[in-house]
Amino acid sequence: MANAVKMTLPSATDLFSTQETRDDAQREKVQEIALDLVDDFPDHPFHVKNDEAMQTMAASIREVGIQTPLIVRPKEDGHYELVSGHRRKFAAALAGSETLPCIVREMTRDEAVIAMIDANLQREVILPSEKAFSYKMKLDALSRQGKRTDLTSVPVAQKLTSRQIVAEKAGESQDQVRRYIRLTALISALLQMVDDDKMAFRPAVELSYLQKTEQEILLEAMQAQDATPSLAQAIKMKQFSQEGKLTPEVIQSIMAEEKPNQVEQVKISKAKITKYFPEGTPAQKMEDIIIKALEQYWQREKRREGPGR
Repeated sequence: MANAVKMTLPSATDLFSTQETRDDAQREKVQEIALDLVDDFPDHPFHVKNDEAMQTMAASIREVGIQTPLIVRPKEDGHYELVSGHRRKFAAALAGSETLPCIVREMTRDEAVIAMIDANLQREVILPSEKAFSYKMKLDALSRQGKRTDLTSVPVAQKLTSRQIVAEKAGESQDQVRRYIRLTALISALLQMVDDDKMAFRPAVELSYLQKTEQEILLEAMQAQDATPSLAQAIKMKQFSQEGKLTPEVIQSIMAEEKPNQVEQVKISKAKITKYFPEGTPAQKMEDIIIKALEQYWQREKRREGPGR
């Protein structure tokens, strides 16, 4: 007697589910997670400010909620690490929300770093310090992964280095990425000056090669003279530093040099004029208003003098 063929009957799920429902089961779901269980990304390089735009976002969340879910990854302690959505989380807290709509995604630390950086680089305004630390974080993550990307559109196969990957994604040249990463070696006070547009980018890059103590001495000299180094001066300081000869006296001597485009300036203490402007008025707008006021003043003086005087 021939052996009976054993047949496996389809399950109820296979019989009554469609391909669409099976595909849907594989899709990421949005979950409501308690706000206090969502931790910020460690060393998040992008600033989250409670400015006018943040207040507008908070008002929108109070009215219609968060429309785009946050991306988080699970942590061993039962909390979640925020990958994308730090501004939304901050605004939700201002709005009084207790939960956040989140997509939970399994990611390694390096995958999370790359995803977090790429998501935030879509912002319209990014400060130099934000680019500096984000490029460095992504470069380090890619380097740890040993990631390379093949270029198949050229006759000879090539490999993209980690720096090339960072540069292409950010729309920067490799040299510019390197320059931004150099800014991470600046002391915080000098880096803040770059963010505030009080010191030019290229001199700041050269100054990043100075030792921390040398940067501190330079900062004191800059504050005393109310001036910043030109590119030529910054390069000269870098050279002296590399030779071990950048003393406080040398820094003072270099800073005292007249710059090619230097002209005498009239300086007014900010404390003397801020009372005439609304809080938060940009320096450039203050200058424009002062110039316009001076023009009107001299026009009135000319009218008082009359013709022929």
